[in-house]
Amino acid sequence: MASIAVCPGSFDPITNGHIDIIKRGAKVFDQIYVCVLNNSSKKPFFSVQERLELIKEVTKDIPNVTVSSYEGLLIEYAKSVNATAIIRGLRAVSDFEYEMQITSMNRVLSDEIETFFVMTNNQYSFLSSSIVKEVSKYDGDISELVPPTVESALKEKFRQLKG
Repeated sequence: MASIAVCPGSFDPITNGHIDIIKRGAKVFDQIYVCVLNNSSKKPFFSVQERLELIKEVTKDIPNVTVSSYEGLLIEYAKSVNATAIIRGLRAVSDFEYEMQITSMNRVLSDEIETFFVMTNNQYSFLSSSIVKEVSKYDGDISELVPPTVESALKEKFRQLKG
């Protein structure tokens, strides 16, 4: 039986930290579903379709990764793809409390799906999509933080917004 995991997030945009977690998960599980979830507490910068396209582009060389989106409960999506695991990246202790709450709720909803926490690579421990957007907004160098495709998409989006 194939081991299937879901790697969820808003990925607005996907960063090298996200990609690191996805690649490491792809070494452990037979199939990884990278799922763009709509976080109702965040106002997205990129549309879901734009995020899907960026993720597909930067993960195209990882053969056991499938990219999709879902509106609703993560646990329901995980069940729909027959996943037995959810992969979550942790950057710092501050992430742990939030992730623990989500994991505990997911266990209530389905105790058959395990959550695996993966510590981020130290070089990405400070990295977030919000920081990337902020630096990019002011034309800062983000080339070490995101793939070139994402860097170009950010620059283009900010050009459009500036008119």
